[in-house]
Amino acid sequence: MRAFLAVFIISLAASLAACASTVGRGGPSVGEQSMRYGVIGGIEPFELEGDHQLGVGAIAGAAAGGILGHQIGAGSGRDVATVLGVIGGGLAGNAVQNRYADRRAGQQILVRLDDGASITVTQPADPALRVGDRVVIHGDGGGARVVRC
Repeated sequence: MRAFLAVFIISLAASLAACASTVGRGGPSVGEQSMRYGVIGGIEPFELEGDHQLGVGAIAGAAAGGILGHQIGAGSGRDVATVLGVIGGGLAGNAVQNRYADRRAGQQILVRLDDGASITVTQPADPALRVGDRVVIHGDGGGARVVRC
């Protein structure tokens, strides 16, 4: 039973780490991107969340919770307490990590496109951008970025 419990704990920790998102990391995406032109109509400061993900906090919390849970009871009650400690510790560790994740300065930029439409793009702060600047929007959706022409 102890071997099963150890395998379960290691598998759970690995599963939590495997859920980590890699979206938005690395360089530019491969393939075609759209480009639209316009003028900045407004810029509002915006706080971006850091690049937190499931990982170190969840694994450390799961390990600590498993160790604490293993101290409770005996026999199958101990096994249940260990499993609950792993799950609860993993969730608590992830919550703590997310709470203290780095926050970055960003901007929510209103762009009036040449075709008459208006869009907003939220991106890391670029102090070079000003209201009235002629810009190009590279990409679409969550990958869109406003750049001066």
